[in-house]
Amino acid sequence: MFFGLDGVEISLIVVLLCLFGGIMTGFPVAFAIGGAGVLAFGILAGLDSAGLLVHRAVDTASPAYHALLGQGVNPLAISHFRYPDLPRIDQPLFPGGWELAMDRNLSFIVNRMNERVFAGQGIETLLAVLMFVMMGITLERSRIANDLLTSMARVFGPMPGGLAVSVVVVGAFLAASTGIVGATVVTMGLLSLPTMLRNRYSPELATGVIAASGTLGQIIPPSIVIVLLGTLAGDIYATAQETRAITVGCPDALTYLGKAAVLSVGTLFQSALLPGILLAVLYAVYAFGFALFDPRHAPPVRGEVASGPGGEVVTRGEALTWLVGVPVGLVAAVVLAAQVGIVGSQDLTVDTVSSAAPSATLRTNVPEQCKAAMIALHGQAAWDRAEAEQARIAASGAEVRSHALSPEEIAAARGARIAGAPPLGTGITALFLLVALVLAGGRGTAPSRAGAPIWIGFAGVGLGLVADWLLIAPTTSAGATAVILLVPAGLALYGCREAASGLARNPLVRVVFPPLLLIVAVLGSILGGITNPTPAAALGAAGAIMLAAHRRLTDDNRSGRIIVWAAFSIVIMILVGASFDLRVNLPGTRAEQYIAFAVAQAAYHFAVFGILYSCWVLLRAGVLGPVVRETAKVTSMVFTILIGSQILNLVVISFGGETYIQDFLRSFDSETAVFLIVMLVLFILGFVLDFLEIVYIVVPIVGPVIYGGTMDPKWVTIMIAVNLQTSFLTPPFGFALFYLRGVAPSEVTTAQIYRGVVPFVLIQIAALLLLWLVPGVVTIVPALLGR
Repeated sequence: MFFGLDGVEISLIVVLLCLFGGIMTGFPVAFAIGGAGVLAFGILAGLDSAGLLVHRAVDTASPAYHALLGQGVNPLAISHFRYPDLPRIDQPLFPGGWELAMDRNLSFIVNRMNERVFAGQGIETLLAVLMFVMMGITLERSRIANDLLTSMARVFGPMPGGLAVSVVVVGAFLAASTGIVGATVVTMGLLSLPTMLRNRYSPELATGVIAASGTLGQIIPPSIVIVLLGTLAGDIYATAQETRAITVGCPDALTYLGKAAVLSVGTLFQSALLPGILLAVLYAVYAFGFALFDPRHAPPVRGEVASGPGGEVVTRGEALTWLVGVPVGLVAAVVLAAQVGIVGSQDLTVDTVSSAAPSATLRTNVPEQCKAAMIALHGQAAWDRAEAEQARIAASGAEVRSHALSPEEIAAARGARIAGAPPLGTGITALFLLVALVLAGGRGTAPSRAGAPIWIGFAGVGLGLVADWLLIAPTTSAGATAVILLVPAGLALYGCREAASGLARNPLVRVVFPPLLLIVAVLGSILGGITNPTPAAALGAAGAIMLAAHRRLTDDNRSGRIIVWAAFSIVIMILVGASFDLRVNLPGTRAEQYIAFAVAQAAYHFAVFGILYSCWVLLRAGVLGPVVRETAKVTSMVFTILIGSQILNLVVISFGGETYIQDFLRSFDSETAVFLIVMLVLFILGFVLDFLEIVYIVVPIVGPVIYGGTMDPKWVTIMIAVNLQTSFLTPPFGFALFYLRGVAPSEVTTAQIYRGVVPFVLIQIAALLLLWLVPGVVTIVPALLGR
C-alpha cells in the first residue's frame, strides 16, 4: 500500500490524473476521455500484476458481518466506512486478474453502447440533441442576435444599466431559441461588448453579464444539458428506486412508492422553466443595481424614441390600453369563462368499456416487511386510509372486472356528455382569442392605420363566438361547423390581415415575433404534453430553416411568400387534423372527411415543398453547408464523449471504484449531507471539467445514491443542472470565459473577465440556495401542468 492508501483509492487517483492529464494536453476532450480510461487501466494492470495494489475488503465470512445481517442490516449499507471495526481481508485489486477484467470490460462496452448510444430506450430522446443543435446553429447563422440586441437596446438603453439588462434579455431569448452557449457568448461578445465599452461601461460588468447570459441556454428549455442529463437520470432513478423497493422487501417500486418511478425529459423541461427565468431575473436585477450604485460605469444610453411603423409615435395611453390592458382583459375573460363552465371541452368521445374497478391509493396486499417500509415512507395515516379504501372497494363488490358497454349504455354516456357540455368550445375560443390579440396588437402599434378593418375583425371575433354559442352544438359535425364559421372567420381574418401588416412594420415585433412563435411552438408542444422532445426538436429545426431562409430572401430584396404560405400550410394541416377524422379508409366515411383529407394532404405537400425550398435558398446562399457541418461536428463530439465516458466508467467499475464511492456516500445517515457533498464535488469539478464530462462520468457513479432516496428526482436533476451551468463561468477553465476571451478587444484583460464573472458565480450559488429553501420553484409547473 502506498502512503497507507487502499488500492481502490490509489486507482481512483490514477484515473483522475489520467483524465486531467489528457484534458490538459489540449487533445480533443471527446477522445481524451476514452484514452484516459485505456491508459489508466494499463497502469493499474501493471501495478496489480506487480502486487503493489491491495484492496482491504470487508470480510463477508466473518461472524461480525453475519451478526449485522442477522440484525436486519441491509448488505448495501455494510461497509468499512459505516462499520470501521469489521474484520477486513487483503485481496488483489482485480480478484480474477486484469485479463479477466479486460475481457469483461470489452463485453460490457458492447452492451453499454447498444443500451445507451445505438439501440437503447433513450436513443430517441438523444436524437433531439441533434435537432436542437441544428435549430440553434441555424438561428445563430440567421443573425437573430444582432437584430435582438439592437431592438432591446432601444427599449432598455435609456434606463440605468440598460445595455446590460438588454444583454440579459437577449441571452434568455437566445437560450430558449438556440441553447448553444459558445455561439451565444461569441455573438454577444462581438456585437454588444464594443458598444458597452464605448458607452463607458465597466469592463467587469460588461464581460460578466455577457458570459453569464450566454450560459442561460444550459438551463432554460430546450436545454441540451437537460436532454442529456434527463435521459441518463431517468434510467438511474428507475433502477435505483427498483433496488430500493426490493431491498426493503417490496416486490417493485410501483408498490413501494405508490406511483411509477418515471422521470422524463419533458417533465424536466417543465421543472427548469421557472429556475431559468429566475436566473435571468437575478442577472438583470444585479445589472440594474450595479448601475444605481455606480452610475458612472453603467450609464443610460439615449437612443431613438420608441415609435410605431413609419416613424409613427405611439402614446403611452394607447400603448398601455391596446398592448397591455386589452390583451390582459381578453385572456382574463377567457380564463374566467372557463372557470364558470362557459368555455370548455365539447368532446363527446366515450369509452366502450366500463371503468375498471377503483383501486386504493396504496397496495395493501404486501408482505409484513414491505408494509413496515411503506408505513415508514408514507406514514401511518396514509396506510390506514389505503386500507379503508380497500375495505370499501371489497364491500361494494367492485371486484367485478370492466366489461363492454351495451349500445344503450354508450348512448346514455354520450347523452350525459352532451347535456354537460359548455356552450363555447375550447378550440374555437382559443383561435378567436389569438385573432383578437393580433388585432389588439395591430391597433396598439399602428393607431393611424387601425381604422375600419380592425373593428371589422373584432366584429368577426364577436360574431364567431355568438355563432358558436347559438348555432354550434357538441353534436354538430366538423364540416357544418366550418360552414357556420365561414363568414365570422372571414371577417376576423380580414381585420387580422390589416393588423399583421401594421405589426410587420414595427421593428421590435418584426424581430421578436418570428423566433418567439417558434419557441412557443416547440416548448408549448413539450410543456403541454402534446408530444415528446424529439418531434418538437424536429419542428424547431424545420422552423429555424424556414425562418433563416425567409430572412435571407428579405436581405436580398426577394419575396419570401412561398415560405410564409408554407408556414400557414403547417397551421392548416394541424387545424384540419385536430378538427376532422381523417381515417377515410373506415366504413361510413362522409364527404366532408374526404374533403378534409384532401386539404390536409395538399397542406402537407406544400409544407414539405416550403421546407425543401428553404433548404435550397440556404444552400445557394452558402449557409446550409456550414450549418450541417457544424451540427455534425457538435453532435459527433457529444456522442463521442458519451462513448468515451462509458469506457472510463467501466474501468472505474472493474476495480470496484464505483462501489467504493457509493459505500462512502451511503455511510452517511442524512440524505441532505450526501446531496450537499455531491453538489460540492460537482461545483469543484466544474472548475476543471466541462458539463459533458461531469454528466457522463460523475453522475452515473453518484446517481444510484442520490436518486435512490426520498428526494424529488425533478428537484435533484434541476439542482444538478444549475450547478453544472456554473461550470461554464468558474475560472480558470470556464468555457464561456474562453469563448469571450477569444472575441474581447485587447484592452479587456483576462483578469477583468475573471473579476467580472465572480458576482454571477455568487448569483448562481444564491439561486441554488433559493431552490434548496424553496423547492416549489422547481415542482410547481409540473404539478400544475400534470393536473
